[in-house]
Amino acid sequence: MRRSAVALVSAAALVALPVLPVLPDGPGGQGAAAYAAGPGAGAGPAGATVRYAQGHWRGGWAAAPQQANEVLGKNWSEGGFARQTVRQVVRVSTGGTQARIRLSNRYGATPLKVAGATVARTAQGASVQAGSVRQLTFGHRRSATIPAGGELPSDGVGLRVRALESVTVTLYLDAPTGPATFHAMAMATSYRAAGDRRSDVGAAAFTETSQSWYYLSGVEVAGGGPAARSDGVVAFGDSITDGYGSTVDANRRYPDQLAERFAAAGRPRSVLDEGISGNQLTSSTSGFGEKAVVRFRKDALKAPNVGTVVVLEGINDIGMSEWGGAPGGPTPEVSVRQLIAAQRVLIRQAHGRGIRVIGATLTPFRGAAYYTERGEIKREALNDWIRTSGEFDGVVDLDHALADPADRGRIAPAYDEGDHLHPNDAGYRAMADAVDVNAF
Repeated sequence: MRRSAVALVSAAALVALPVLPVLPDGPGGQGAAAYAAGPGAGAGPAGATVRYAQGHWRGGWAAAPQQANEVLGKNWSEGGFARQTVRQVVRVSTGGTQARIRLSNRYGATPLKVAGATVARTAQGASVQAGSVRQLTFGHRRSATIPAGGELPSDGVGLRVRALESVTVTLYLDAPTGPATFHAMAMATSYRAAGDRRSDVGAAAFTETSQSWYYLSGVEVAGGGPAARSDGVVAFGDSITDGYGSTVDANRRYPDQLAERFAAAGRPRSVLDEGISGNQLTSSTSGFGEKAVVRFRKDALKAPNVGTVVVLEGINDIGMSEWGGAPGGPTPEVSVRQLIAAQRVLIRQAHGRGIRVIGATLTPFRGAAYYTERGEIKREALNDWIRTSGEFDGVVDLDHALADPADRGRIAPAYDEGDHLHPNDAGYRAMADAVDVNAF
């Protein structure tokens, strides 16, 4: 398994990191979202700006925004950017003939000025396919300013992409940005160059790398088939949804492999990964994101044409609150009753939008750095409620899918990334295989 010392910490270190101050509801809720794309619809020649009504768009790829920090390793978020180009490669779960991006300044203290942006089909590394570079606009302008706390979609542009194809998004940031809204654990390589290199086809100028995503929170597609339906799937959770421990640049997270199953069945659809490593249901921290009951509306329910959310959250609430050896002390102790109440909040929020919710049982963690017998009792009790309460619209038993038959509280050795908490590529595949794609 390929690793990077820059963006990955060891599995033991992931749970041994200092627990950061608990925030009441997390920052970033202030400020109305800024939207440049208006209603209207149309199709134009390749490369032409195209305007679509919101209902035409479907999510191709997504990442949950986070506040700048270096808890999981060195990155570019705290320093931000100035007169630099950042190039990011992502794989879309479904294809189309038009594309647009979504940028987030959710945790910015000041307005973010984007001098220019492009999207292209990926070649290799930081290079893109010749003839595929499309200049993006925002409200028909090449540059844009996103208010602090806001987000902004680009206008649509003609670019034919297939399901499971990678696209490259390039942002030129001229004025100093300050600390950047980002996604820490990308499990993918991003690239940086000095000056304006947004239209470069080659990779030569992109001499710096990172394994986080910056400002980019979504890539959406339209066209190429019937009008978008509300059949998109959001995978919502913590590091096990985020894909910690999977092979870098290989798209081996469980939501990626779930998207592959839909495509193999001839029914490609939006499968969006809204996991944040270290995230909790009931406590917000500046390093591991806002608590799930706060960020769920912003990260899971605002995705275009989403019909189903799969929720896998709670193991960090249990582990971090039970582990007295955590530097800085544990997060507040949480009871099974509190975990169930938080899950019910997510269910109500989703049902209020007409979205169905699939409950995922918490995966085994015996042997992990923050494992305790008391924590295991809580995990088993929460899993029993998920399986039997009938409050979810469906259940996917990931506990059963990953458990060692000889010790049901432990991940099977073939699926263990090595820290007894996170799956490896094969484990993430087993998680994806546990989902009944015919039920969607």
